[in-house]
Amino acid sequence: MTLLSEIDRTITATPSLWWLGQAGFVIRFASITFYIDPCFTELPLSPAEVNHADMILATSARRVDASIATMLDSSKRAKLILPKSAADAAQAAGIPYHRMTTTDAGLRIEYFKDNLYSRVYSAPSSLSWTPAGGYPSLGYLIRFGRWTIYHAGSCAPYEGLADRLRPFNVSVALLPLGDANFSPAAAAKLASDIGATWLVPYPAHPSFLEHMLGHHPGQRFKVFHPGEGWTVPED
Repeated sequence: MTLLSEIDRTITATPSLWWLGQAGFVIRFASITFYIDPCFTELPLSPAEVNHADMILATSARRVDASIATMLDSSKRAKLILPKSAADAAQAAGIPYHRMTTTDAGLRIEYFKDNLYSRVYSAPSSLSWTPAGGYPSLGYLIRFGRWTIYHAGSCAPYEGLADRLRPFNVSVALLPLGDANFSPAAAAKLASDIGATWLVPYPAHPSFLEHMLGHHPGQRFKVFHPGEGWTVPED
């Protein structure tokens, strides 16, 4: 079974996720399929094959490239969600403005399909801000029913981040690990501070498992392999 067939056949009562490599994830809830920062370098998958995307979310201008334009050509009804400061870069990559929905921190995007309802909220990935462009890098809080998936984008810890996220009752926190992002300790601390049920690092850091098992045995986490799917447990 191909990855796209697996995604299309997955109908679950809770959200399901697939890791595409780097910062790329697919999130599916019933018949709704969202792609976040899609990446195609680690999988035998072409963006031209992706004809089922309902929304494609880019967390910053550097996550927008010709592959997203190709996905939009194949997924005729999809729109690209992106920070408002990234719209010109997206247009330069071949994406017409009418296929974009721009957003910023504090705004909400609503999506309806097959009597299902999803909301997408934004939180800044850093505190850089300009009056004209808003926040150039965003994280997204994607709400399906009582489940909220937080994709942090290219984020590093900053003062007040947990306060911004805590009201959303995050079920799964997707957090980037690396020198410019979170350490395993910082990721675990944020997950604890916001009460996230599950912590998902991307990519898996060599010391992540050791740190979690040694210092945070009560925090549930999931480590993906590229192309692997996972359904959020009911509890």
